[in-house]
Amino acid sequence: THGILIKSAEALEIAHTVNTVVLDKTGTITEGKPQVTDIVPADGVDPQILLQLAASIEKPSEHPLADAIISRAEQDGLALLPTDEFEAVPGRGIGAEIEGRLLLAGNPAFMKEQDIEISTLQDLGDAFSADGKTPLYFADSGRALGVIAVADVIKPTSRDAIRQFKKLGIDVVMLTGDNQRTAEAIRRQLEIDRVVAEVMPQDKEAEIRRIQESGQKVAMIGDGINDAPALARADVGIAIGAGTDIAIESADIVLMRSDLQDAVTAVELSKAVIRNIKQNLFWAFAYNIAGIPLAAGVFYSLLKWRLSPMFAAAAMSLSSVSVVTNALRLRRFKPSNST
Repeated sequence: THGILIKSAEALEIAHTVNTVVLDKTGTITEGKPQVTDIVPADGVDPQILLQLAASIEKPSEHPLADAIISRAEQDGLALLPTDEFEAVPGRGIGAEIEGRLLLAGNPAFMKEQDIEISTLQDLGDAFSADGKTPLYFADSGRALGVIAVADVIKPTSRDAIRQFKKLGIDVVMLTGDNQRTAEAIRRQLEIDRVVAEVMPQDKEAEIRRIQESGQKVAMIGDGINDAPALARADVGIAIGAGTDIAIESADIVLMRSDLQDAVTAVELSKAVIRNIKQNLFWAFAYNIAGIPLAAGVFYSLLKWRLSPMFAAAAMSLSSVSVVTNALRLRRFKPSNST
């Protein structure tokens, strides 16, 4: 009914105890469809040449930001150049040869590792980061070409979902490969409790383990291949339905829609189910605690109370009816985000 697939009763049971939710950013909090917002060439570099070379080197990349740059180049009618010797450095940048020249693209740390001077562009890049944009630096044969800013649109429901998690008393943590300034800008916009920036794909699982070691029950929400280890490590892994197959396979709960509010619904539903189970157990024990001594004749010598077989059968039937009726109340469950 609510577009949620819960794979096991264990996942349902654990979900109601979660006190920390860890969110991947791209494709989970955001649409996962970044767009180019700014193109700033270095001195003496034509903006169209910068965009053409940037799109050409990004073509073999699988990073979501690459699609934004390629799409912009195609919109501007620029032909992409063939690349050779493409190499990706996870969490840092990429490199490739174009017409015999070595081109690089990446974050400031990657440029500094490659001895590329970007000081004239750094302040501008920092300003982009403060606005929640991701600056990508480009270099040609050891010389900076410029910076291109890319922004990923936040999903319309993400802000409300994060607010609802906090109302449930759940801490919200965001993991992202973005630099600290960009990540902090998004944290402020969405009022997220804590952000861990510049996270390498392989470090997401380690961050989940670290939170667990502090005594927290963790739910991880993600959609990508690099989220799979973290989804498997978390007490409850929640995959976005539009995500990769491996992420869905690694998760305990799958959201049919790419909507964080469904993750809130999953937690609320788990709490409602466990509460219902506890109520049923209470009434089942209450019936037996009252009925068994009466049926055994414990009160007969003092009060002359005894339980006839017909009344005992009726009491047992009533017990089953009350438990089933209480369980059926879950059909009227409504999440907090329903209208």
